[in-house]
Amino acid sequence: MAENMITTRSLGVAVEGVKDQYADGKAAKVWEVFIGDKNSRTENYKNFLVGLLREKRCKRILDVACGTGIDSIMLLEEGFEVVSVDASDKMLKYALKARWNRRKEPAFDKWIIEEANWLTLFDDIEDLVGDGFDAVICLGNSFAHLLDSYGDQREQSKALRNFEKCVKPGGFLLIDHRNYDSIIDTGETASKCIYYNPKHTTDIRTSVLYVSGKPALVTLDYLIDLSSENEKSDIIYPDESISEFRLSYYPHRLKVFRQMLEKAFGENSSYRIYGDFKTLDQIESPNFYIHVTEKSSTIF
Repeated sequence: MAENMITTRSLGVAVEGVKDQYADGKAAKVWEVFIGDKNSRTENYKNFLVGLLREKRCKRILDVACGTGIDSIMLLEEGFEVVSVDASDKMLKYALKARWNRRKEPAFDKWIIEEANWLTLFDDIEDLVGDGFDAVICLGNSFAHLLDSYGDQREQSKALRNFEKCVKPGGFLLIDHRNYDSIIDTGETASKCIYYNPKHTTDIRTSVLYVSGKPALVTLDYLIDLSSENEKSDIIYPDESISEFRLSYYPHRLKVFRQMLEKAFGENSSYRIYGDFKTLDQIESPNFYIHVTEKSSTIF
């Protein structure tokens, strides 16, 4: 099982840096259909994200895992200035297409979209960072795509430090991950997504790979029913009506992830954790944890 999990990840990974598990194009295409448009986003998610950004009086946002651009588009429509980056060119093509289709709108004409590697992020976009962004967002379980190549999370820590360098003093990072503690304990992954209201039936088969007795990799096989898309579209999606693709994630433990954020942002920063957009005392076992890390406004 372990060998099968490793050798059959999505084809076409990057030769260096953050692996692009969407590089074969299949996962990117199906994911775009699965997520849908802005109307598919849950109101809880939109209200949480936009409300938090407005509460903090944010203006400039860096979306470091923009994917197909759906969240960036929402933020542009809500009046924010957005810079969007992603490691996957196959995902970015959907964002670039959306920008082109709406290029006559001032906000979209100014929308900056770049392919970027989290491990070199600050150096790659330093000219865009300026004095820093009011907020950096990394949502949709995206950060877990960065695997632990060395067994000591050094690359993940480096990526978080790059995120921190892009946040202005007094700004914040909004980053999430699935409840991997529960996935490891139960061997199951909830198919319901708190971010979107997908129209397609989905099943997620879960495998956990242990190395030296510790969980090192969670592989999720997504099965998505696209029969309704085939009926109304000239595009025939893979495998007739059922599309299956595999993505691999690093299983972040809640306690350890919090410690990594504290190390990246420093003891004078502030930290809050939400579960499915609720405070942790309101929910027993959330599907997702959302971390809000506010950078200290004091420069030493």
